[in-house]
Amino acid sequence: MTQNPSAAPLDGNAIVYCEGAFNTPNGKTAHGLVRFTHRYRVLSVIDARYAGKDAGKVLDGHPNGIAVFDQLESAVKAARGQNTPPTHFVIGLAPDGGRLNPQAREAVKQAITLGMNVDCGLHDYLSEDPAIAELAQAHNVNIRDVRKPPAREKLHFFEGKIEQVNCLKIALLGTDSAVGKRTTAWILVHGLQQAGYRAEMVGTGQTAWMQGAKHGIVLDSLINDFLSGEIEHAVWSAWQDGKPDVIVIEGQGSLMNPAYPGGFEILAAGRPDIIIMQHAPARLEYDGFPGYPLHPLSLQIQVAEQLSGKPVAAVTVNHEAMPREQVPMVCDTIHKITGRPTFDVLRDGPEGLVEALKRYIKPVKR
Repeated sequence: MTQNPSAAPLDGNAIVYCEGAFNTPNGKTAHGLVRFTHRYRVLSVIDARYAGKDAGKVLDGHPNGIAVFDQLESAVKAARGQNTPPTHFVIGLAPDGGRLNPQAREAVKQAITLGMNVDCGLHDYLSEDPAIAELAQAHNVNIRDVRKPPAREKLHFFEGKIEQVNCLKIALLGTDSAVGKRTTAWILVHGLQQAGYRAEMVGTGQTAWMQGAKHGIVLDSLINDFLSGEIEHAVWSAWQDGKPDVIVIEGQGSLMNPAYPGGFEILAAGRPDIIIMQHAPARLEYDGFPGYPLHPLSLQIQVAEQLSGKPVAAVTVNHEAMPREQVPMVCDTIHKITGRPTFDVLRDGPEGLVEALKRYIKPVKR
């Protein structure tokens, strides 16, 4: 899953700010954009700890031509020198609580003075910050707060129209937050497309929007009354627009995470036909919460199946903190314990997972 430099981006050239968080769970928005996005042409990443290195090499061991810089001025100078002036400054941080730290806030102001539009997916709405909004107006640039919910009159209640969706619906859930659900979902969508199926991604977070998902919501910014209706409407819209063979719904949090419980609304309103469970075998405690042991994979599978009445058809692995050569053995062990085929699609590609799912896919008549 890599950038496509020949494809025209939806919005423009981006510098991604991820100071102090790249290659950590708190940098997952930057990670998604470095790996793949339709929305921007990602020029560089800001994180002084990895300055001078290739972002793809740092993240996945594969160079992708996206350089890491220690400061914004250097990144802008390099971009202009290559005749690709940056148009967007994108916040790639995803900290617990979704708040913007003072250092990042100053970087936003600097980007505005350099004439860059700002996209932010945190809970701090920069467009409502008087100093930043005034600065943006003075420099004639736009601020987009991706996590700001739509106006209430544009939100949807659950109607039952999800029953019209007659293609395979897959929920990509996880055993924890920041465990790679979105990344695996995109890899699966692309793998299905390469195998000749029409596949659509329904994003449920701000990063999927930043990656150019055509359909989706930002689940954790919505009032609870509208969650089910918005999930239903996003899935229904994806089906209505393209009549795909498969819709993959990105999970959020995890069913048993104490701080970020998520997934039940997707099961209840998205009504998936099958579930894929993303898991990090080396992770022993919930992300960011020492002392809260991760519930066993087998229990999380059981809970998901009981809640949905649908099968967990496969397990996908996040190989964090694992030697890459051990991944096949770990996948084999999980397969034997759970009885589900198990894959690391980021390491090995989606072909094995796609093959395992073919028996569930019934191409849609158009």
